[in-house]
Amino acid sequence: MTASGMSLPVFAAVLAAAFMHAGWNAVAKLRLEPILTMALISASAGLFALPAALWFGWPPAAAWPWLAGSILLHLGYYIALAEAYRHADMGQVYPIARGSAPLLTACASLLLLREGLAPLAALGIAILCAGVALMAFASAGGQRLSRTALGYALLTGTLISGYTLVDGLGARAAGDPHAYAAALFVVDAVPLPAFVLWTRGRKVLGSVRGLTLPGLGGGALALGSYWIAIWAMTVAPIPLVAATRETSVLFAMLISVLVLKEPLLLSRMTAVIVIVAGVVAMRLA
Repeated sequence: MTASGMSLPVFAAVLAAAFMHAGWNAVAKLRLEPILTMALISASAGLFALPAALWFGWPPAAAWPWLAGSILLHLGYYIALAEAYRHADMGQVYPIARGSAPLLTACASLLLLREGLAPLAALGIAILCAGVALMAFASAGGQRLSRTALGYALLTGTLISGYTLVDGLGARAAGDPHAYAAALFVVDAVPLPAFVLWTRGRKVLGSVRGLTLPGLGGGALALGSYWIAIWAMTVAPIPLVAATRETSVLFAMLISVLVLKEPLLLSRMTAVIVIVAGVVAMRLA
């Protein structure tokens, strides 16, 4: 692992992970409440990860505290994100939640882990965060975001930063990012569906009937996206991986325009240019 940047193959892999992340968030627009959709996707991802967990085996004991912390942070993330989506549109919440996370991760990595970055890489992270913030305002379409929605979106970003750091350190402690990732997805498939069943009862099972295939697709994309990120954080600085993943905001916009046929606004184009500038700065570093 270098102290300042990431290799081109790792960079390309994380960009692919960002695209997959945007893909499963598009699947999250199923005709369900956000919390139900995320429960379906997390359960599907755990199902796909089970054979890998049997193949790679359980990670060593040194990784268990990190796994436990990640599970708690992920559960909080799912609930906070679902509440944010309940109070505002995905186009407003998603960029704020994802855009605040890499900046928080970079600051925490510098202060807590002493994981430094080259000046150009740090500048790239700042530019990318600014572009994501612009995307948030562009997505708002002039509608004012409520304080409640903003609070949940920022809480979501904080939790994203938390589990990113925890999983990066956990994968390094495990010595095998694949064993750690497989175990994480298998265990993470339990808490959220259990929480939903506990709060909603068995009647909720009827709501997801007929959405099995989209749920499996979303689970596969979520699995691939974060698995790549966990591996990348063992061979590259955590802040750079976290920031590069947030180009998923850019891919989400492209999906909305090319697939969903949503209008391409000038403000969004400006945000795209800023995001690309940030990515280029990180890559040049």
